Amino acid sequence: MLAHTPPMGWNSWNTFGENISEKLIKEIADDWIELGLLDAGYQYLVIDDCWAEKKRGKDGLLVPDHNKFPNGMKVVSDYVHSKGLKFGMYSCVGTMTCAGYPGSLEHEFVDAETFAMWGVDYLKYDYCYKPHHIPGHILYKRMGMALKNCGRDILFSACNWGADDVYAWIRSTGAHMYRSTGDIEDKWESIRDIALSQMDKDCYSASHCYNDMDMLVVGMYGKGNVGRGGCSDEEYRTHFSLWCMMNSPLMIGCDIRAMNRETVNILTNKEIIALNQDPEGRQAYLIERGNIGYNNVKVLVKPISDGSFGIGFFNMGDTDARGSLQFWDIGLPSLTGYGFKMRDLWEHEDIGVYKENYTCDLKPHHCKVFRAKLVKD
Repeated sequence: MLAHTPPMGWNSWNTFGENISEKLIKEIADDWIELGLLDAGYQYLVIDDCWAEKKRGKDGLLVPDHNKFPNGMKVVSDYVHSKGLKFGMYSCVGTMTCAGYPGSLEHEFVDAETFAMWGVDYLKYDYCYKPHHIPGHILYKRMGMALKNCGRDILFSACNWGADDVYAWIRSTGAHMYRSTGDIEDKWESIRDIALSQMDKDCYSASHCYNDMDMLVVGMYGKGNVGRGGCSDEEYRTHFSLWCMMNSPLMIGCDIRAMNRETVNILTNKEIIALNQDPEGRQAYLIERGNIGYNNVKVLVKPISDGSFGIGFFNMGDTDARGSLQFWDIGLPSLTGYGFKMRDLWEHEDIGVYKENYTCDLKPHHCKVFRAKLVKD
C-alpha cells in the first residue's frame, strides 16, 4: 500500500531546474546507495519540470526531450529501478506546466497510461495554467482516477501550493501527499515562514495523505535553482527536524553527488527520521503555553505509536531564547508519579528523567529534539 508513512526521496528541481538529463539522473542514482540514502529510507528519485519536448507527438503522447533524454524515459526508469530505487516524474493540471511544457489537461488518462508504460512510480502534479472555470478538486480527481486505473501503482503527489482550501478536499482526490505552501527557498526566512504557516494544521495530515511542506533545502548552501544565500548547518538541522516532526514528506533537494559529511549526517539521522516515519502518521501539535516572554520558541509534541513522544524546541527568532514544556500540557499531571526519560536525538544520548517540566536554552534558529518515554518512580 502506497504512502503508509511520508514518502522519502530526491527531486531535481531545487538544484537543477531545467538543467536535467539522462546522464545526471544516472549519476544521482549511482551515488544513492553509497551515501546510505536508501538505507535511511529514501527511495523515490523524481524528475521535475522541463523533461519533455515543447509539443506532444503526432499521436498526442508526451515526448521526452531528445537532447536531455536521448534514449527515452523507459531506459532511465529501468536504470533507476536497477539500483533498487523508485522512479518519479512530473506533470501539471493545466494546458502547460509551470515552465511552459505540455500539461495533462484533457490528457489525464493517456498520460497516466504513458507514465505506467515508462515504469513511473511517483507523479508530482502541479497547478499552473488551469482553466479558471474548473475547480481544482475536479482536476486532481481526474488524475487520481486515471492513476488508479493505469495498471501500475503510482504515488500521487498533488502540488497546488495550498490554494483553494485544499485541506478540505485533497484526500477525496486519491492524492498521497499535497503541497500546502508556496515554493521553498534556500534561506532561513523561507524555512521559518513555511513551518509557522503549518503549525495549526496538525489535523490535516495522516497516513496515505500527507501535508507536504515542500522539498528540503538541506545541504544546498545557496547553490542551485532556489539558492537564496543558503543556511548554516544548524539552520538545516532545524529545518530537517521541523519537517520530520510535522510529518512532511522528505524529498531531498540538494545535489547529492556533492553532499558533505554534515549534510549526510543530517539527512540520514535515523532517530529523527523515525519520528517522521512512525506508522501512526501523526503530525506534531503546537504547545501554546509555557514560553511566556519567549514567543519565538515553538514547542512541538508528536505522539508516537509505542506510547512515547517526539518533543521539539525550535527557536524561530534572531536572539537567544528559552523554551519550556510543562508536562501537564501534554496530559501528564504531576501527581501521577510518572516522568519522562528524555533522549537527545541529535546528540544521540539519554539525558535523564524529568518530572513536571523540561526547560532549555537555544541559540537563534537552533533546535533541540527529544524522544520522551514515560517512566514511573
